[in-house]
Amino acid sequence: MKLITAHRILIGAGIAVFLFYAAVQLRLFVRDGATASIVQAVVSAAVAIGFVLYYRTLKRWWSR
Repeated sequence: MKLITAHRILIGAGIAVFLFYAAVQLRLFVRDGATASIVQAVVSAAVAIGFVLYYRTLKRWWSR
């Protein structure tokens, strides 16, 4: 396995974890209305989006 393949797998897992965490926090916000939950949901969704954008740049690494 090439290093880039392992890197892609880890980034993909990170995206999944951050999206799952955002969903859990969003659910807590709906249930309790806590401000901290919505802040954590938004931040974790933003990190997941950042990882998606980073993941898309890895296609250029493959051609090197």
